[in-house]
Amino acid sequence: MRILLVSGASGIGRSIATAVLDSGGEVILAGRRPDTLDTAVAELGPGASAVTIDLADESTIARAAASVGAVDHVVSLAADHANGPLVDLDGSGVRKAFDAKVIGPLLLAKHFAPVIRDGGSFLFFSGVAAWKPAPGLSVVSTTNGAVAFLVEALAVELAPTRVNALSPGIVESGAWDSMGPDKDTLFADTARTNPVRRVGRPSDIAAAAQSLLTNTFVTGVTLHVDGGGRLA
Repeated sequence: MRILLVSGASGIGRSIATAVLDSGGEVILAGRRPDTLDTAVAELGPGASAVTIDLADESTIARAAASVGAVDHVVSLAADHANGPLVDLDGSGVRKAFDAKVIGPLLLAKHFAPVIRDGGSFLFFSGVAAWKPAPGLSVVSTTNGAVAFLVEALAVELAPTRVNALSPGIVESGAWDSMGPDKDTLFADTARTNPVRRVGRPSDIAAAAQSLLTNTFVTGVTLHVDGGGRLA
């Protein structure tokens, strides 16, 4: 398996990369920061390489597709959050959020579809906020929701290449560390209220991603890996 992994240098992406490498596959990490990519490639070891892609810059996507060559799968975990009350939202921040979650994946599909091998797929990341909107989360809810509709449309347009989405819940991936002590409260509340009574682990998401990448009879779906959090 040869996959392009956008924004996979840490957290959930790193877990997916490790799982692919452990199974004998090859991972090409992609992102905007070459130094971060180079560090991750050195840590991952043989089978890992890197290419620069800025999802807000179509030319970088086109160049990467031309240089990388044939791949089995393209996975994008990219996100650029624009959270906060509606009255405080900045148009530039909102556009960056859509670049990462919606426009960028569209352009990845445009440029990489011609180099996806038979039986291959695209996998884009949505998120539980789309199904649990809350004040201050209008942008992240909308962009994550758009991913679910995007994969249905692309699954039809790019057939037989498969296109799916994965929607994680609250996962201990390092993404919440900036909350400080509030992270512990969030995790405790999540474990108390969701049906599985715990927060997610990166390995939970990596296992689900592997399933979507390898099951050739699944396309146009959004797989919820949130411990039932959207139901709580």
